Amino acid sequence: MTGGGGTFVVLHIAVVAVTAAHILLRAHRQPESRAAWLVLVLTLPYVGALAYLLVGQTNVGRKRVERLKAAFHDLPRPQDAPGWPAALETADRHEALFAVGRSISGYEPVGGNSAVLMENSDAAIDAMVADIDAASDHVHLLFYIWLADRNGTKVAEAMQRAARRGVACRALVDDLGSRDLVCGPLWQDMAAAGVKVRRALTIGNPLLRALTGRVDLRNHRKVAVIDNRITYCGSQNCADPQFLPKAKYAPWVDVLMRFEGPVVRQNQHLFASDWMGNGGEDIGDLLRRPMPAARPGFTAQVVATGPTFRNSAMPEMFETLVYAARRSLFVTTPYYVPDAAMQAALCACANRGVDTTIVFPARNDDFAVAAASRSYYPDLLRAGVTIYEYGAGLLHAKTLTMDGQVTLIGSANMDRRSFDLNYENNILLEDAETTIAMRARQESYLAQCRRILPQEVERWPVGRRLWNNALAIVGPVL
Repeated sequence: MTGGGGTFVVLHIAVVAVTAAHILLRAHRQPESRAAWLVLVLTLPYVGALAYLLVGQTNVGRKRVERLKAAFHDLPRPQDAPGWPAALETADRHEALFAVGRSISGYEPVGGNSAVLMENSDAAIDAMVADIDAASDHVHLLFYIWLADRNGTKVAEAMQRAARRGVACRALVDDLGSRDLVCGPLWQDMAAAGVKVRRALTIGNPLLRALTGRVDLRNHRKVAVIDNRITYCGSQNCADPQFLPKAKYAPWVDVLMRFEGPVVRQNQHLFASDWMGNGGEDIGDLLRRPMPAARPGFTAQVVATGPTFRNSAMPEMFETLVYAARRSLFVTTPYYVPDAAMQAALCACANRGVDTTIVFPARNDDFAVAAASRSYYPDLLRAGVTIYEYGAGLLHAKTLTMDGQVTLIGSANMDRRSFDLNYENNILLEDAETTIAMRARQESYLAQCRRILPQEVERWPVGRRLWNNALAIVGPVL
């Protein structure tokens, strides 16, 4: 063996050994994620090692982690506000659901809330604009994606009107998801009108950023808080349903709820922590304001997750809900790349006789996720899960209803990105009326769905099954 050849072999072994050791020693990594990375590194050592360096670690940067954690934990807690009400009594078997939520982000289940399910995306934006136009004290908006299209411009112009009449307006957007907005004139117009604008998880030079933390760990939240009185929660970004960046998948079908009650203060805390953690001024005094007089309403709780929260918190929340179901479980999610526990929970749900339904989009904007998702169909169908694919656009709604009593709505998908990488926000609630409305919306999608039967999946060509299963293997690194 020549000297050059020997050097190459040594380098090859060193790259594989060092990267593999780091993968195996890294804390808080699921076994299947380790296996996927090891396969990639062993198969393509240099490409795999570089990919692992850039996107293989859940790291947003040490300084950024310190800022985000400090902002979240140092702010006054919502439940410490004068006049904070007690939680309403919930069904005994639902107490554990809220206990899991509390253990994740510290928000207490609280009573006295109400919610209205928006009719559609355009109606949701119109309602938000009306609330902004009626605001008297402050407007806080956080979006992963904010486009300068018709709906995005309507909201931006409403923010400008509010700022000009003296309302404190703050707009926070993800630096990657909303990159077109922050590089365009609408962002500058908002700032010129007096709206305080900030970018979450700024990237700067991508190569330099990769040295201090992953570029693709994003703030995927969608939060609106108005006057400490109103909040919105759901899958809706600040954009048209036509979603021009990916128009061929349009319309994007979303779900948004408008909430009033003490749960608003929890979303205010979440926005404040993101605002301050990304360089904004201290707005903690808003959380110290006395609560308004208590009103009748249901119990709800904000569940916030992300890389600086407990590891695997979001799948734990999903799995707890799935295992708690006794009669019915209905899920809509655009992206399904579960961990083993999530897949097992859904199969167990159907196996014990619970009417279990999942709706996925027929056409997905992420081909790899679409293929990986379908690799899980055979086991789900064998267990008795009813699977539908929605064909009238991209069903982007992230919803879960359980037993006609419990709803989870928010930004989190059932995929590895939402499980481990992105900052997400959801609201968990116990209320028959609201859950019935959400279930009716879920069932309305079925008119534009095609049911996936076991016989169809069994007839899939070998090539398609190989493709789906191969992408599922690398699902943990997607």
